[in-house]
Formats: sequence, structure tokens, C-alpha cells
Amino acid sequence: MQVQYAEGKGEAARAALHAFLNALPEYPGFLGAELLLSPAQPELTLVASRWAGEVPPVPVPDGVRAWVFQVQASR
Repeated sequence: MQVQYAEGKGEAARAALHAFLNALPEYPGFLGAELLLSPAQPELTLVASRWAGEVPPVPVPDGVRAWVFQVQASR
């Protein structure tokens, strides 16, 4: 399983990441995702998505950075 984190700052990024989250179920291997906000960092928005196998080539919104991680252990 792989996990992708997409990160953006500001209201425009928050709206773009919300639309990004809604589009993810269309891609093969999608297992689930969350839109994350933190009171400690109110400008920051994250989408954490989980994938069976490798993350497909999912286009991220302009101004958003994304990273893919291989799950090494889980509980």
C-alpha cells in the first residue's frame, strides 16, 4: 500500500484540494482519503490518500506539493 500527501496553503489551495479529494475515487487502486486542517496551522490544508499498490499518475492542483510514501508497517 502507498500513501500520498498533497499539501497547499491558503484558501485557493483549500478549495482546490477539496475538488482534488472528490476526484480521487475515479482512479484505480483508491482506498480512501481525508482532507485535513489544523487549528495550529490554519493556512495549511492536506489531503492524505491511501492506495492499493502504486499511486497512479494523479494530477495535483497548481501550487500544491505532493509526496508518495510506501507503507512499511501499520497497526
